[in-house]
Amino acid sequence: MMKQIYSSVDIGTDAIKVVVCELYQNKLNLLAATSVKSKGIKKGLITDVDACKISLREAMNEIEAMLGIRIKQVIASVPSYYANFNLVSSAIKIEPTIDGEIGHIEGNDISILLKKASYSKRNPNEEFVTTLPIDFKIDGKSVVKYPLGLPASLLEVRGVMVTVPKKNVYSVVSLIEGIGISVKDISINGIGDMYAFKNKDMDQKIGAIINIGSETTTVSIYNKGIIVKNSVIGLGGKNIDNDLSYIYKLNHSVAVNIKEKFALAHKRFAKASEVYEVANNEKTIIKINQLEASEIVMARLEEILELARKEIHALTSREVDYILVTGGVSNMTNFPQMVTSVLGKRAIVGNMKLIGVRNNRYSSSVGNIVYYISKLKLLGIRDTMISEDDSSILSNENDHYGTNESMLGKVFGYFFNE
Repeated sequence: MMKQIYSSVDIGTDAIKVVVCELYQNKLNLLAATSVKSKGIKKGLITDVDACKISLREAMNEIEAMLGIRIKQVIASVPSYYANFNLVSSAIKIEPTIDGEIGHIEGNDISILLKKASYSKRNPNEEFVTTLPIDFKIDGKSVVKYPLGLPASLLEVRGVMVTVPKKNVYSVVSLIEGIGISVKDISINGIGDMYAFKNKDMDQKIGAIINIGSETTTVSIYNKGIIVKNSVIGLGGKNIDNDLSYIYKLNHSVAVNIKEKFALAHKRFAKASEVYEVANNEKTIIKINQLEASEIVMARLEEILELARKEIHALTSREVDYILVTGGVSNMTNFPQMVTSVLGKRAIVGNMKLIGVRNNRYSSSVGNIVYYISKLKLLGIRDTMISEDDSSILSNENDHYGTNESMLGKVFGYFFNE
């Protein structure tokens, strides 16, 4: 049987992330992942196509070298700037059988229904991303989330249609297709983040996810696990790098290293006796103590999280039940304590142990694969993004994954590259 393989690409300001997973016995297993320094991207938008294309090809080359196959199809994350989230609904009749018996809902019925629901509210200046079903109603009575195969005369749906400006989509799709890879589906990272961390508790509540990227921070609001609003703040992890670089007169790469490997997210846990020796831009050896460096980091993190907290209140007048924080910066030591001090006990940090390196920079990429699989399940479709020959190559490499009851298994598969 053909392997069910899915690839996801997230073209970010600081890095291009590529993740390849296999769905095996209802568990998602990582096959390969990489993060390559991106060029030609500013605040999540492509500014230099040629430079970005080189970075993307480098990332794909690394993945293909790991797997031994070519990646020909991907799910692409597109920028969520000026995204719109509209409540839509529609209904269709389910045709009876030739014998006059009540018909059963097929995947094509659900597909037609979702298209019909979103068609009337599409703006000619926007590109359709997806429709997230809230629920389905059968014959005006039963409310279900997965109606496939159920008997019905009438099927109705309520959902949230997601659209973005056309340039958000076309710039990304043309870039990916420019290196010979087709885009099978698109998503936004706000959807991916939810599906990376989603649980039954979140499915019943109103909450927010804060994703701290390199140059921007995205704040998304969810109602019962469905994104309903989002906003982008023009600050991110790179601002911390710039602060350290400016204050200590350091090369940018050195500042990044201090942030990631020496400074703490909360100064309460830092030690003035811990010292980092480094040559500054003037070739002078300086000693940076951990407490001072952590104070610089903490000040900027407080600003970002406080702005995100205010944005949550601006996006919804309702009290949120949870706040989840993700993004590369959230991997810093003592970041959970930093989050609690600003956002309170209802706030937690996402945990991407699935990928094996506790790195939340991949949350959106993995989550977009999970969301794509959920759409396939809804329509009763089996799909893969590789050929039969490539599936055989992967089978010859390794065919054992172990077992785990959760869909997002802890089996890491063949490779992981950072």
